[in-house]
Amino acid sequence: MWDTLKARAAEVADRAILDLFDADRADDFAVQTQFMRFDYAKTNIDAGTRETLLALADRAGVAQRRDAMFAGAQINETEGRAVLHTALRNLDGGPVMVDGVDVMPEVLATLDRMEAYAREVRASAITDVVNIGIGGSDLGPAMAVQALSPYRDGPRCHFVSNVDGAHIADVLRDLDAKTTLVIVASKTFTTIETMTNARTARAWMADHGGDPAAQFAALSTSEEKTAAFGIPPERVFGFEDWVGGRYSMWGPIGLSLMLAIGPDGFRAFLRGGQEMDRHFCAAEGAENMPLMLALVGMWHRQVCGYATRAVLPYDQRLGQLPAYLQQLEMESNGKSVGMDGQPLSVDSGPVVWGAPGTNGQHAFYQLIHQGTSVIPCEFMVACEGHEADLRHHHDLLIANCFAQSEALLRGRSLDEARSKVADKFEGAELERQAAHRVFAGNRPSTTLIYPKLDPFTLGQIIALYEHRVFVEGVILGINSYDQWGVELGKELATALQPVVEGTAPATGKDGSTQALVDYLHRHRG
Repeated sequence: MWDTLKARAAEVADRAILDLFDADRADDFAVQTQFMRFDYAKTNIDAGTRETLLALADRAGVAQRRDAMFAGAQINETEGRAVLHTALRNLDGGPVMVDGVDVMPEVLATLDRMEAYAREVRASAITDVVNIGIGGSDLGPAMAVQALSPYRDGPRCHFVSNVDGAHIADVLRDLDAKTTLVIVASKTFTTIETMTNARTARAWMADHGGDPAAQFAALSTSEEKTAAFGIPPERVFGFEDWVGGRYSMWGPIGLSLMLAIGPDGFRAFLRGGQEMDRHFCAAEGAENMPLMLALVGMWHRQVCGYATRAVLPYDQRLGQLPAYLQQLEMESNGKSVGMDGQPLSVDSGPVVWGAPGTNGQHAFYQLIHQGTSVIPCEFMVACEGHEADLRHHHDLLIANCFAQSEALLRGRSLDEARSKVADKFEGAELERQAAHRVFAGNRPSTTLIYPKLDPFTLGQIIALYEHRVFVEGVILGINSYDQWGVELGKELATALQPVVEGTAPATGKDGSTQALVDYLHRHRG
């Protein structure tokens, strides 16, 4: 079926997307729920191509695999685990069974404990929270706290992830140790970057009049290690191994978000995710938003061969969403072998990148519009902003968002470019100047539009993209829920640390690494 799709892509490569528009296309090539609309009409997908893509999903068994995931089957086959981050937001559903045991009582009990602790902290003298984590223990909550900043009525939240001492030094510099809570987020409580930063924060707090024994909490499954660190069990919140790090902010990893926006706001966030889960499980075919988001992405990456995908939120508070989605997609689907251990027959996931509009328009959009590579763009925008007295700002923001997708679609022909400068140039110079003003157009984009960025809506957006990654992984035949690619560098870094410190030789290292170590040691004297 891949060959059929690739042949179809070759056939329509020169077709103008604009020529596909008739009276019905805008509605036919969109998925709308009660809460948001996903528009993919500005792509070169026609009805026949869509049917083939849907058939591809059917043949891969997406629906069956989806049902198995929600039922608690061990779809993470390389690690022998269920994949049940969805259970963390299953507020109104029934039992979720893993190995014959309903996990929901423990999930809800942990949520209740988190809420009780959050209310205690929010009612205390704590003014600032420092969340120390990395990867999924950082990117998700950091993104969500920023996204929902209009709803913050609790302590200020700060995030430390990089082991570079500059990160923790800059965060702690202006904080009061007596009124700061530190959350250490590490499932195993052994992550070297996180624990290095945690020990530095503990020393800072002790040296500046705080009480580490009372002002530290842990998000971890290792009560033995957290106790050894000095954190009592009542301030330790764990989660099971069927919750992967990059899918974990629905539970204890989201504690910083709960502290910022309160338990009610956090539950609204969970309900948004639950709403998208229900839609994903119930909607059929082209009416299923996560399925269509995935299939559009696979048409562009695996079929058309476009190597990157730009995520462009027209919302300043979603500034960290591209980085969050970068990990979600690239760590999940950045694989080269299938479940059977054999090489993939098609490319795996794209490079995901982006930044908020309108900043990007004055930076990398030049490449998107006139560069030699086609970069599919995913725009997202809210109908309403939070600053009612600045409505004209939001209107201008939306106008820019819509205009960029229209510009990618329409482009500007050479004749149109000539007319732009015909009053200033003539002859050969007119042709030269006009050529610089041509936009190829016919470049694909999608748009996700929703009423307002509130906790419920953010929950829907994150769950939407999680399920998109799932669908892509099933169709590719890979395991989206392991991440062996992060292991080798960590192992080598551990071995290299004594070499860097000068307590072990660089024996056995390649010539480049040895030369770098030599330069380092000479520079340090």
